[in-house]
Order: sequence, then structure tokens, then C-alpha cells
Amino acid sequence: MSPAPFRLAAVLAASALALSACGSDDSSGGSGGGEDSSDGGGGSSSGVTVGIKYDQPGLGLKEGDSYSGMDVDVAKAVVTELGMSEDDITWKESPSAQRETLLETGQVDMVFATYSITDERKQKVQFAGPYFVAGQSLLVTSDSDITGTDSLDGKLLCSVTGSTSAPKVKEEVPGVQLQEYGTYSECVSQLANGTIDAVTTDDAILAGFANQSQYQDQLQVVGDTFSEERYGVGLPKDSDQCEEINGIVEGLWEDGTMEQIIADNLGDNYEMNEELNPPEFGGDCG
Repeated sequence: MSPAPFRLAAVLAASALALSACGSDDSSGGSGGGEDSSDGGGGSSSGVTVGIKYDQPGLGLKEGDSYSGMDVDVAKAVVTELGMSEDDITWKESPSAQRETLLETGQVDMVFATYSITDERKQKVQFAGPYFVAGQSLLVTSDSDITGTDSLDGKLLCSVTGSTSAPKVKEEVPGVQLQEYGTYSECVSQLANGTIDAVTTDDAILAGFANQSQYQDQLQVVGDTFSEERYGVGLPKDSDQCEEINGIVEGLWEDGTMEQIIADNLGDNYEMNEELNPPEFGGDCG
């Protein structure tokens, strides 16, 4: 994939100059935004609270005071285009089972957390985007005899409580034994320990785990994708920013920013489904 213009850095630099001119004394370091919100409150009038995953390498990962991943970079780009700065962001962990509640109770203003758009979820929240379309797949150990869903019968499969992944596999392979944990990192740890046979979720998430240094040559993604996971920006039901964010996301694809974000975070070995990306934008507001 050839390098594409990455306008985010330039925009952030301009924002930083503007803040400096206003006498900002923010001295936060390489975290790419504020600390995790501990009081449960949403964003203030001068900032925004963004929900992300903390345990998904390549997508949403917290290491010390630093936050990285595709979801993190897309959030920064969207927030910047909305007229704020990266320093205005307070990051808050948003596990799969809690995302709707965090939005409904005002603990976060928006969610970028591999948040698949579904009709059921749209009854409680609204979605801008999608900004990316992934596909469900399987992660197994390198010496596993599992090659796809057709070899899962009777196997112990792990997914995350509240995700869309588990019920989809259960429908496709009724004989699979399902084990659910609170986070994908727990699933992957159990896989590496030999406690379970496979992990299922989106191929982008699985590729991120397989590429971690401690799991290289130990874990592999297998089988064709068997779903379409449309990653949306989760917003409160009464938000008036949905259409504006749709326009921003479409612009990120048009100028190459989104492709650069994907390459930077998922690596050169990850091949996105070009039949599904760029996504069809809009249609999920309201």
C-alpha cells in the first residue's frame, strides 16, 4: 500500500499553535489526550470524552499513559475536524458489554471501539459511519487442526460477552462449546495457555493480537471471513453530530488518511476487504 497524505498531523499542529496563543498550560505528554475519566462524567464544554478499548493491539490499546490503534487515530481525526484538539480528548475504557450504557448515561460523548452497527444497538444509540468494515474470523495456535468454522464442532471457542461474534458462530456451528470472557485479551491468554481451542471476533482484532511480540509464531488467523462488521462511531440517541461525522469520515477515505491509519496500525501484512472498503457511509443516524 503506497503512503497517502496524512493531514492529521498538520491539522493537530495548527490546533496546538492556536491553543498556545490562548495561553494553554496543558503539559500532557505522549498520551495523545487526557487521562482515563475516573469520575464517570462525560465531556466538559471544552472537551470530549471518547470511549475506546484498552486491550486491542492495533485498534485500541492503553500502555501506561499512551493510547494507540486505528480506533484511537480515527477518533483523533474526527475530533479535530469537529473543531477541537487532541488534547481536548479524555479517553475512557468501553468494554463491549458496556458501550450502550456508557452512551445512554452520558459517561462518554462518543465511542470508537470496534463497535459493529446492528439494528438492536440502534434502538438505544445512533451510529455515524461506518468508518471501516471488518469480517469475523478465527484465531488458533500455530499447531492447531482448526482451519475454519467447518472444523469447530465440539471445540471450545472463546469470545467476549456483549459482542456480536459469539451468537454468529453459535448459529453457524451449533456443536461448538462457547466460553465468554469480559475482554479479548483474556480470550487470547487462555488460547495461548491451551485452555480453549480458538478465539473468534473480527479479523482486524485477531491480526492485531497475532502480531504482538509475545504471540508471534504461536498464534495464527485461519479461515475465510464469515460476516460483515461495520465499525461505527457510537453516539447518544439525541446527538446532533451524526451527519457531520459522516462527512468527516468520508473525507478521511477520500484523501487517503484512512488508508494510512490502517497501514500504520494493522501492518503491511493485513489485507482489508477491498470489496467492503471504503464503506457505504450514512444511513444509521437517528
